[in-house]
Amino acid sequence: MSARIDRLWPDPELDVDDDSLVETYAFPDGPWLRMNFISSLDGAATREGLSGGLGDDADHRVFDLLRRPADAVLVAAGTVRAEGYEAMRLDDDSVAWRTRRGKPPHPVFALVSLSLDLDPASPVFADAPVRPIVYTTQNAPADRRSVLERVADVVAVGAEEVELPAVVADLARRGLRHIHSEGGPSMFGSSLAQGAVDELCLTLAPTLEGGTARRIAASAEASPTPMQLVSVLRSSEELLLRYRRTREAS
Repeated sequence: MSARIDRLWPDPELDVDDDSLVETYAFPDGPWLRMNFISSLDGAATREGLSGGLGDDADHRVFDLLRRPADAVLVAAGTVRAEGYEAMRLDDDSVAWRTRRGKPPHPVFALVSLSLDLDPASPVFADAPVRPIVYTTQNAPADRRSVLERVADVVAVGAEEVELPAVVADLARRGLRHIHSEGGPSMFGSSLAQGAVDELCLTLAPTLEGGTARRIAASAEASPTPMQLVSVLRSSEELLLRYRRTREAS
């Protein structure tokens, strides 16, 4: 039995089902980059080095459902390694949901890596239902690139750092407009600095962690980005918040 989630705002509803949750997180039209993170009350993004340590059944339920309408799931290579990602395969219910709407059964797995330190024999590539895309820089190691090109499309966007607006544009050219990103903090920080973030889905875990865990966004310079609250969900003591970037009036 799935964890109960209530919608507090807008349009309050008790014990929302999966279809209602997916609708709550519906993408708008056009290219869109969504970030999804979990944080403790005191700002820790991980427990014992992993974000999964903070989540409960409700967070895991939403985590899976957020992939359902996505055209692409974007993740930094460091997060892929640390969190033990495998191939981007959705569950049967999500595949059926997508198929009924004329979408491919699975989203494209897009990875960001400066060093291209990725194992081409890992399930991420070897078991992929759709050929993944790896975004890197023009200065990435040529030998690693040639090996990865056997199992993925490798695209250079930027000389010294990956330019996230260019990633969004390249995915849009491929017909992949709705991008759901699952981290990590360095990529989130870069995305903010480059003005690429459209949305943040934030699970607020009811715990205080202390210690030296990173925040959900990490970068050398601050990038103040006004956000507007869109929805509030609750599961027991946990809050699941959705924010959209506030666009300045022209």
